[in-house]
Amino acid sequence: MRLIWSGSVPHSYAQLSQFKFIGETMRYCSRCVLPDTRPGIVLGIGDVCNACSAYSEATASVDWSSREAAFRALVAETKKHSKGYDCVIPVSGGKDSTWQVLRCLEYGLNPLAVTWRTPARTELGQYNLDRLIELGVDHIDYQVNPKVEKIFMLRALERLGSTAIPMHLAIFNIPLSIAVKFDVPLVVWGENSADEYGTKDSSLRGHRLTRDWLKVFGVSNGTTVEDWIDEELTRQKLTPYFGPTDQQLAEKGTHAVFLGHYFGWDPETTLAFAKKSGFRVREEGPKVGYWNYADIDDDFISIHHYLKWYKFGFTRLFDNLSIEIRRNRMTRDEAINVIKVYREQLPQLDIEKFCAFVGITTSRFFHVIEKFRNPTIWKRIGTEWKIPNFLIPDWDWRAPS
Repeated sequence: MRLIWSGSVPHSYAQLSQFKFIGETMRYCSRCVLPDTRPGIVLGIGDVCNACSAYSEATASVDWSSREAAFRALVAETKKHSKGYDCVIPVSGGKDSTWQVLRCLEYGLNPLAVTWRTPARTELGQYNLDRLIELGVDHIDYQVNPKVEKIFMLRALERLGSTAIPMHLAIFNIPLSIAVKFDVPLVVWGENSADEYGTKDSSLRGHRLTRDWLKVFGVSNGTTVEDWIDEELTRQKLTPYFGPTDQQLAEKGTHAVFLGHYFGWDPETTLAFAKKSGFRVREEGPKVGYWNYADIDDDFISIHHYLKWYKFGFTRLFDNLSIEIRRNRMTRDEAINVIKVYREQLPQLDIEKFCAFVGITTSRFFHVIEKFRNPTIWKRIGTEWKIPNFLIPDWDWRAPS
């Protein structure tokens, strides 16, 4: 796919609407169901995406016993520099963070669990977080001033078409700030998105979470907290969203790693671990995506995932199903049939809850997100918006009621 950029180098998903596609339409990986409009995805030989190719290479070549030995060495080195807590583990109470805690306890680490408290935590999310804490960890449940969050989330929606920028700035910066505050040498994350969902930069794969990784996978649309400071959102009010500087991290010897590099990340594996602590799934089925055990702790995350439909022509469902295909738990045809049934998963009730939280009407919400519909993939045909060359030719393009 060849592109002409009509302005400066894009720093946000919203700016993708200024791209002009030349000669081709949306294309899909021939193995999974991801389109080439997904950030980080590149189709290679035989139209196989880089995420599928990377997974195949890793499956064939990774020596997991050596990776486990490397983690043991990391634990030993960490303990040499520990002054109390050995590591900070960012947790939500989800299956992955429960897996992280269980693994770290298994290898003798003394963790401090840190949570950014979503303003839309679900009852199930609270239940699972309580079970995680009962594993035997100290825990900080960090709540940002809700008046600040309301303003910030609405600004992010209106400016860049993303409700989740404040969430991700908080998730990535609060644990690091606490690690520096408590002289903790290690921060332990779950899977590396560069390995699971594809990247054009192979240096972002592996075990380290770096500043460069955050620029691509930090989900802040290329912004930092500095970009959001104004008379209403002052530097002081935005304090939780600032992380430590590279110099501060270096002085404390604090660095962040992905546990999935050492043990291999798979949603079914982390679910099995989490269930050992009493983790519960969403019995009524998935609200967003394919799994009934992911994205279940926060009612607002579904909106973040839904907006991908407008910007890139795919949803969280495509991501989840592609992982299932790579793990040989589903064929591509089976995944396509699932998409036909689940469709775009409009989270109407969550949108209403979000609008009530930030103080707008649902009609205003839909008016705002319409500005971020990507005209390089969406075409107005009659009274309906359609995606030419969509994965499912007989898709019903009528707006869901």
